Amino acid sequence: MQPQWWHWIVGGLALVLAELAVPAFYVIWFGLGALLVGLLLLLAPGLPVTAQLLCWIAASLAMTVLWFRVFRKAQQATRSGTADGEAIGEIGLLVGAIEPFQKGRVRFQRPLLGADEWVCLADSAIAAGERVRVVAVEGSYLKVVKN
Repeated sequence: MQPQWWHWIVGGLALVLAELAVPAFYVIWFGLGALLVGLLLLLAPGLPVTAQLLCWIAASLAMTVLWFRVFRKAQQATRSGTADGEAIGEIGLLVGAIEPFQKGRVRFQRPLLGADEWVCLADSAIAAGERVRVVAVEGSYLKVVKN
């Protein structure tokens, strides 16, 4: 049985919709490749199955490579020290108790400088579960005070 153009379109749409369930952002490129082959097959109906598969593989891989290498900007795990103005004043929740000048961890409701949990320092003892406010970014640590 020779695949028809609409087989590729339906398969491509299914893969694009599957991207909603898979949080990796790579399934969409295979779906778009299938949609491209469906449109190609609509324009050239006599395309052999082997050529269809090769076009799908080539298009999917090309779009994946373009996305991850060219269009998507390289993201660091965190951007500490690059935008401390964005961090200062933010309120977070202390994950564990912290002693003066000892390291602790603070969690934010939304990611702050690329991460939702940070190592922090404080000048005074703060109990676990307390709300803290960021007052400075010192290297890769956040300096916090009780809010």
